[in-house]
Amino acid sequence: MWTRYGEVMSPRLLFRTFAFAEVVTWAGLITALVLRGTGVTDAAVPVAGGIHGFVFLCYCVSTVFVWVNQKWRPGTGLVGLVCAVVPFATVPFEIVVDRRGLLAGPWRLAPGRDAPRGFIEHVQAWVLKHPWLSLVLLAAGVTAVFLVLLWLGPPVPRA
Repeated sequence: MWTRYGEVMSPRLLFRTFAFAEVVTWAGLITALVLRGTGVTDAAVPVAGGIHGFVFLCYCVSTVFVWVNQKWRPGTGLVGLVCAVVPFATVPFEIVVDRRGLLAGPWRLAPGRDAPRGFIEHVQAWVLKHPWLSLVLLAAGVTAVFLVLLWLGPPVPRA
């Protein structure tokens, strides 16, 4: 993402941030489930689950965004997405792709860099050209998806 003063968040920093946040929220959710399972409290599960769900969606969006920028192979991107559903898997995945150099470099579709090809790259170039507006729209989109998922309820009904 860009400001008048240069790059403020690299692909590597964006991906690392959400990979770590995903691990932290997994820990919170698992802790809440243990508290519920041991009869301490049920109240923590909806809160921890909601926070985890929101960060899960943000991680998935950032994974696709970095995948497109870094031109990852489809298998690499898909593994990155699957890691979000495996507890604590996003950080080891991030470490592996970082060591392989798959997070290195700037935003290639930022203003003044590579010309976008195809619909997805045009969208990413627009996002990089309008970072603040994009963040507002992205937050609204992720929030809308999150609210729909909350409305639908948990994946498995409680007995």
